[in-house]
Amino acid sequence: MLDERGKLLLKALVERYIAEGQPVGSRTLSRASGLELSPATVRNVMSDLEELGLIASPHTSAGRIPTAKGYRLFVDTMLTVQKERLPHLQIKPEQPQKVIAHAAHMLSSLSQFVGVVMAPRRASVFRHIEFLRLSERRVLVIIVSPDGDVQNRVIFTETDPSQSQLVEAANFLNTNYGGLTMEQVRERLKSEVDSLRAEIVQLMQAAVNASSEALDESQDEVIISGERNLLAVSDFSSDMDNLRRAFTLFEQKTQILRLLDISSRAEGVRIFIGGESQVVPFEELSVVSAPYEVDGQIVGTLGVIGPTRMPYDRMIQIVDITSRLVSNALSHRS
Repeated sequence: MLDERGKLLLKALVERYIAEGQPVGSRTLSRASGLELSPATVRNVMSDLEELGLIASPHTSAGRIPTAKGYRLFVDTMLTVQKERLPHLQIKPEQPQKVIAHAAHMLSSLSQFVGVVMAPRRASVFRHIEFLRLSERRVLVIIVSPDGDVQNRVIFTETDPSQSQLVEAANFLNTNYGGLTMEQVRERLKSEVDSLRAEIVQLMQAAVNASSEALDESQDEVIISGERNLLAVSDFSSDMDNLRRAFTLFEQKTQILRLLDISSRAEGVRIFIGGESQVVPFEELSVVSAPYEVDGQIVGTLGVIGPTRMPYDRMIQIVDITSRLVSNALSHRS
């Protein structure tokens, strides 16, 4: 267990390293901590902190720097978020795409790191559906969403329906289920299709599953802003391999989407330090994220991605305020 003296010295070391970016020596730490301790005593405590895996010594310096484990203990037990005077911030109620683009830019501008926003998840609703026979047991499903997006999916059927049967199935779905979510359609099909032939039921169930996947995939979008800010961060600019890995992460987006999806299941601000998320497995990167809402329902997540040596108190404030602004803008859009 870490005693009170050890906690105070770790807190002072982390704060000093975040502020200056240089390994912290025992003399500097003795002065920064405000404790009346000799450098020799401080060295002994630092040795204990190193054995606990909370700090480490870079090869080129006698000073110490925090590890991901040290940052985690600092964030969980020692961090106090001071209300900082941020510039007057506003996001106008507009189309969702404009709102999230504005939010991503705001996050990167305020943090000087990378801003990320997951597009709002909408319910998988279809306005219109059509079936087109391609060949034996192969059918093209054309799904039109309420906002006019068109998605196509090829499905394989157990039987070989004729085009007239496909028209019959499409008409039934459009007349009875248009405007419902795919989950609602799936549930109602289980109990309301006794009067339809079995092959038509199978066709519609396959179409609903394919349509649900297509509509979900069309929404998996993440807006990223400020990647170039990492070029000014010494932790990355001095190591091209780290920089290259980070930019590859931003280009692929899949891992970021998974991380934001995990974050959307929790309330309030979440912090992932180093590789602890298992989704963005980089010791050099941390993520501060928060969900945002529309009319009280969580529909997406936003956050800041930057070096582990980031001012977490400021990032928490920036992310929290931005999530509130986005929630307000999307909820009050006319």
